[in-house]
Amino acid sequence: MSRQNYVFTSESVSEGHPDKVCDRISDAILDALLAEDPLARVACETFATTNRVVIGGEVGLTDQARLAEYMTRIPDIARACIKDIGYEQDKFHHDTVEITNLLHEQSAHIAQGVTGARGDEGAGDQGIMFGYATNETDALMPAPIQYAHAILKRLADVRKDGSEPTLRPDAKSQLSVRYEDGKPVGVTSIVLSTQHADESQSSADIRAIVEPYIREVLPEGWITPDTEWWVNPTGTFVIGGPDGDAGLTGRKIIVDTYGGAAPHGGGAFSGKDPTKVDRSAAYVSRYLAKNIVAAGMAERATVQLSYAIGVAKPLSIYVDTHGTGELDGAEIERAIPKVIDLTPRGIRTHLDLNRPIYARTAAYGHFGRAPEADGGFSWERTDLADALKKAV
Repeated sequence: MSRQNYVFTSESVSEGHPDKVCDRISDAILDALLAEDPLARVACETFATTNRVVIGGEVGLTDQARLAEYMTRIPDIARACIKDIGYEQDKFHHDTVEITNLLHEQSAHIAQGVTGARGDEGAGDQGIMFGYATNETDALMPAPIQYAHAILKRLADVRKDGSEPTLRPDAKSQLSVRYEDGKPVGVTSIVLSTQHADESQSSADIRAIVEPYIREVLPEGWITPDTEWWVNPTGTFVIGGPDGDAGLTGRKIIVDTYGGAAPHGGGAFSGKDPTKVDRSAAYVSRYLAKNIVAAGMAERATVQLSYAIGVAKPLSIYVDTHGTGELDGAEIERAIPKVIDLTPRGIRTHLDLNRPIYARTAAYGHFGRAPEADGGFSWERTDLADALKKAV
């Protein structure tokens, strides 16, 4: 039997964290290419450091002759991302940062594996992907990561609207959440490190700025006199972003998913088009897990899918309800293929993934977000719950 009383910790990082700057640029480039060519195949990586951004990877287009034309737009896309995030530092400024674009044509051998000898669409790579859901929050997400994201999103909002002009883009949060009887009930410690404008600002000064917003975000009663606060514990944090520490696409995969509360297959999401099952199958795994919980079939659910490059159908489907399910996991496994096509083409069609909807996923989590009218976060819908119940 799983433990019911414990403390679990998750962290999040802001959109201005160096790795998240890179995720944002990679996903914005993906969006720009999908807006022009919904069938574009993209694997875009970004590296950022002091005064420099390097972009590389592979692109496959329906009309490959237009690749050179599209490549001329890449520096402006990167600069727009940096400007929106808010970087105007001497050594990392959207106007002056040096941008090197090394994107090139997709490998013909990878392309033939994805297209398949019969013209059917195979997976873009081998791999295992996990999805998870739990009823401990309204978003069916683990509480520690959900609220760690929410804190940083709130601080970004007040930074950008001018309410808190001394906050800067680079930040991290970490919450240690206390569980009783398997449910989150309070916070034992709060860690918040945020870049700020003035070296004269102390840790106490920064806490005075951020504490009201943290209290606003967390559920009532979760902060007690026993809660430990660690705000800018190292002191001054003026030099931040890629000037303070180099960034790279895909280095925050646990922040992107479930904060360590569930397994991760290892593949990153950002910069990858939805033929890459690292991304699309992780999204559909979350979709399935969320619908299992939304259907009342379990209080918690983990779904694993596996694929081979060039092969369309998943090699395996695994469901674990962690002892909280009304049904055996094997029964749910048998029901899943009856209600959804889990080939890469089937996933893309069901979730409508060939849209420019990815830059918005680059910070504050790919999961636990509200589905949007233009198809963003479609994997957060719970429209499969009834079909799953009928199929078992």
